[in-house]
Amino acid sequence: MDDDSNQIEVPASFGALFTTPAGRLREPAATVRQRYELCEDLAQMLVDQAATLQFKTGRSEAEVLQTIEAGLTGGDAGVSAQEALWVGMRLAELLDWKIPAGQTGE
Repeated sequence: MDDDSNQIEVPASFGALFTTPAGRLREPAATVRQRYELCEDLAQMLVDQAATLQFKTGRSEAEVLQTIEAGLTGGDAGVSAQEALWVGMRLAELLDWKIPAGQTGE
């Protein structure tokens, strides 16, 4: 997915969502980049909402992430279940929260 004309670097963790076990992309690189941009933007937009939800409800970080991931997979969010898990993982990174084992694809 290295394209000199595009400066967006898709992290391996996201690229893996679109890669076969043999290491080939299942979608065109441009599509993977677009999906990455969407998911990264979602994670960035959800930072304040997740922190507020955790503070106001007293829920654990893992519960907040699980709630957000569930919200992304149901309805009109426009992301796949795997992408929603990645958004949860990225959100945890942005908030410096522990990524729950097994919850985000590990």
